[in-house]
Amino acid sequence: MKRFSSSLLVASSIACAAVASAASRPHYGGTLRVQMRDTPQVLDPASFSSPACRSLWRLVFETLVELDQHGRPQPLLSASWQSEPGNQRWRFLVRSGVLFHGGEALEAAAVVASLRNGNPEWKVLQDRDTVVIETNSPDPDVPAKLALARNAIARPEGGHLGGTGPFAITEWVAGRRLRLAANPTYRGGQPFLQAIDVEFGKAERDQLMALDLGNADVAEIAPEDIARARAQNRRVLDSLPGELMALVFAHDARAPGEALVRSALPFILDRRAMSDVVLQGGGEPADALLPNWLSGYAFVFSSAANAAPARQPRPETPQGSPLLLAYDGSDPVSETIAQRILLNARDRGVAIQIASSSGSSDVRLMRVPLASMAAPVALDELARSLGLARPPSTTSSIADLYSAEKAMLESGRLIPLLELRTAVALGPAVNGWSMLPDGTRGLENVWLVRERP
Repeated sequence: MKRFSSSLLVASSIACAAVASAASRPHYGGTLRVQMRDTPQVLDPASFSSPACRSLWRLVFETLVELDQHGRPQPLLSASWQSEPGNQRWRFLVRSGVLFHGGEALEAAAVVASLRNGNPEWKVLQDRDTVVIETNSPDPDVPAKLALARNAIARPEGGHLGGTGPFAITEWVAGRRLRLAANPTYRGGQPFLQAIDVEFGKAERDQLMALDLGNADVAEIAPEDIARARAQNRRVLDSLPGELMALVFAHDARAPGEALVRSALPFILDRRAMSDVVLQGGGEPADALLPNWLSGYAFVFSSAANAAPARQPRPETPQGSPLLLAYDGSDPVSETIAQRILLNARDRGVAIQIASSSGSSDVRLMRVPLASMAAPVALDELARSLGLARPPSTTSSIADLYSAEKAMLESGRLIPLLELRTAVALGPAVNGWSMLPDGTRGLENVWLVRERP
């Protein structure tokens, strides 16, 4: 009897191990149900700026070049490239054997058309199966720039845009819904998921409720809720601090008094409290435009501004018309930080008011996600988003990058406040999900294991 029990135990252990092994292997099929706060109105990769939206376009549209997790250019739709001396003329060989979702072969002409739309300052030409890019000045970062969303290769197909990625668009309702289906002929192999359903315009609280009720597989977590979500034993993946929140002035200071107020603001605003108290560790105080993990030198800009305002000497600020502050009223994080800015300013005798939605403003609270994992390109795109001039540079050296960022910070046109994290909570069926340092979601290798009823 004892011998029989031991044999039965061994057999049961083997069976359990086999089941566990099967459950840990990727499965094909199933629909990933995603909810997002964003409400994109145009199905155009160039308009997808948030990490969440970028994660979607990467599934459908591809670029000539992609960046690895260290920000280094790697071939994608381009098999190879080379530059002529001076870095003003680049040649990219288009990869052969690539098909659009509609079945048409990828050719250099389609690549040229896409790149011209996103880069009017470039001269883009076709030379048989090669794309030639000429820039107005030496630009060593052209390959990294080709990995940006606006440089995705797309063409009209069936009433919407088609790409060459592992998923194709089957349904699109602006601002409300997107449905993607697996591309069975994708050159990299068919993805594990059969489809991805995306619902837009869902508040984070509603997303979590849908996740708890089993109606969604992933929910976005606001920066200030990351610690709480982990305390609730949710499966949370978050990025490094990377989305810049900054005060951006609409114009240069027009009077000495206004310049004095601007110079006093960094010492008035308690960025440490904003990070630790308001955001509950979902962000970090920022003195620079690029996070330190990307540039490697952000700590050089660190100043006494992050110390508690109570320990700072009270700046002499003139009494006059208040600064009018604008922010995105649909964003709860921006609204909370804007109210904290008003509180800090009032405590220090500086007049700031919230601008009316229909009126003009002196300064705007902005959130700008990192656009690239290549530091020089990320700084260029930040300058573009903030409406600032980025000093020209002919190299990608750290010294030139630091000098350019320093000049932008000293322009008096902006005050960095915080670097925010991006986070999601995953349902029990989701496997293979990854999160890049900049908050982009790695969905290419996701697979599902649904519990049987």
